[in-house]
Amino acid sequence: MSPMKNKHLLVLHHVVAVLLFLTQTCGGQHQMIGPTQPVVAMIGDDIMLPCHLEPAVDAVDLTVDWSRTDLKPRSVYVRREGVELLTEQNPLYTGRTSLSVNKLQCGDVSLKLSTVQLSDAGTYKCLVPKFNAETVVTLAVGKFH
Repeated sequence: MSPMKNKHLLVLHHVVAVLLFLTQTCGGQHQMIGPTQPVVAMIGDDIMLPCHLEPAVDAVDLTVDWSRTDLKPRSVYVRREGVELLTEQNPLYTGRTSLSVNKLQCGDVSLKLSTVQLSDAGTYKCLVPKFNAETVVTLAVGKFH
């Protein structure tokens, strides 16, 4: 095959790959993927509560809402259009929660929870309203004897 023909085939291959990617990410139903088993942590640990959009999509400017329905206020972490809304956060989580902006670009909306406390044990809901996608993550907390 001539070098020119190889170049055209390579370009065609890339065009097809991009079209398939766009079809998958734009045409498919988004869902939230979380762990099937509880996340286990010890008091004082820094942990991740896993949660990501499938198919992957840039979530940097999306609303991401982590909450616990058993708390008042419910909000553990809220990010709207790229901005953290700390005023809505339950005071129990002040200064202990964050999302990775780099990972958000790939649809990873996992919550980092620092200095785990016994009171952090419970069921967390991860929600991205734009796609009506949510999942629950259970955190079990143990203590050293």
